[in-house]
This record gives sequence, structure tokens and C-alpha cells, in this order.
Amino acid sequence: MRMLIATSSVALLLAAASPLSAQTSMTGGTGGSAAAGGTSASTLGTGGTSTSGSGQTGSSIAAGGSAASANGKAQSGTSMNKGNGPVLNSNARAQAHEGGTFSRSHTRTKVKAGEEVGSTTKTMSHVPGSKPTMSTTSTNVR
Repeated sequence: MRMLIATSSVALLLAAASPLSAQTSMTGGTGGSAAAGGTSASTLGTGGTSTSGSGQTGSSIAAGGSAASANGKAQSGTSMNKGNGPVLNSNARAQAHEGGTFSRSHTRTKVKAGEEVGSTTKTMSHVPGSKPTMSTTSTNVR
């Protein structure tokens, strides 16, 4: 009986000391807007990657943009593709203009499965006769 208890205690100690693989997850993204006069433009990008305890990896990416102009032109577009190896890329652009007044936004996002999520958004707006307004926002999660 004593032998059984001692053996059970050793088994419990070994089970508690053995490392368990933990799930790891990363998410990140950026977005931005620009507006001037009767124009506006916005873009965003986000992504995530997760690795299970058994080593299985999954990733996702999303992006979008919109532009508006009271009396001028506006356009937006989004593209996504699978890069080399386990990489996902997205590119969102939006711009609007009325004569010399314009607003634009551009977001690039990259997800490298199980390793990295990065995103950068650049915005700019301008009214003739004034200094352009520019902004850059970046994030990189490893």
C-alpha cells in the first residue's frame, strides 16, 4: 500500500513538471481618415494569426476603404493576396478631390503566419493655398 502511494505521488509530480504547449495569438491593424473642403477618405486594415498548442497555425486579414466628395470625384479600392510562403497581404486606398482640394488614405497590412502582424496607414489632405496635412500610423506585433 505504501508503495502505491509513493508511485502515485511521483507520477503527479512528473505530470505537473512537464511543460504544456500554450496557444499563442497576435492581432493588429491601423486605420485613418483625411478630410478637407467637401472631400473625405478613410481606410483600414487588420489581421491576426494564431498557433495552437499542437502547432497548427491559422491567419486572417481584412481591409477596406471609402471616399466621398460633395461635387468632385471619389474612388476607393482594396486588394488582397497570398504572398510567398505563409504570408497574407492587403492594400486599401481611397481618395477624393474637388478641383485642387483633395483627401487620400492608404493602408497596407501584412500577416506572416505564427510570426508577425504589421499595418501602416498614411493619410493626406490639402486645400490650395494652405499647407498639406499628413499623418502616418504604424503597428507591428511579433
